[in-house]
Amino acid sequence: MSAMVVRKPANLLLDEIGVPYDDVCDEYVVIKHAALFTSTIMSKVLQAPNVKLFNATAAEDMILKKDEKTACGMRLNGVVTNWSLVTQNHDTQSCMDPNVMESKVVVYASGHDGPMGASGVKRLQRLGMLPAIPGMGGLDMNAAEDSIVEGTCEIIPGMVVCGMEVAEVFGSPRMGPTFGAMFVSGQKAAAIALEVLERLEAAEPSTAVVEQHGGDLRTAVM
Repeated sequence: MSAMVVRKPANLLLDEIGVPYDDVCDEYVVIKHAALFTSTIMSKVLQAPNVKLFNATAAEDMILKKDEKTACGMRLNGVVTNWSLVTQNHDTQSCMDPNVMESKVVVYASGHDGPMGASGVKRLQRLGMLPAIPGMGGLDMNAAEDSIVEGTCEIIPGMVVCGMEVAEVFGSPRMGPTFGAMFVSGQKAAAIALEVLERLEAAEPSTAVVEQHGGDLRTAVM
């Protein structure tokens, strides 16, 4: 199953980066090999002068500092990283000192629940910074695509969530074998990250406020 189904209008990203596809119908396109997309977009990203790739590295915690300018009184200031094998085997091997990566904004896209999935929002819940996380709902591709894009947001000051981690937070349906929402959610997350950086440069307060309405999480922009 190497072919990749991409729901429109995410094919516009494929046009931008130069990935060929078959325009099958009004709703989606098909890429001959999924690896064609992943290898192409990785090569485009890694050619940028300000990008560094860390292999076999996991973000196992986050840096949180007090910030009276934010609604929740805290801001995410980076992540704590370690070798992936160490992070996944803390119970069975010696711990190693982690590394710290400070940043002005972090985009969390660690996927749905699993050994390394939804790690950002689960950590926030354990710290009491998010209400109970419902986890993703059952599969409904048509509802999931729009819901994941809509839910992509700055969930706490300095932290943007996108992709299937959004479904874990808001209880959105899980996705099937289409990738349109993944592409568009990532693009939206990038746009939000740029807005965060612009606010910080202008010394404006963050607008990220997470509230709970009837058991459902929503981000209110104030």
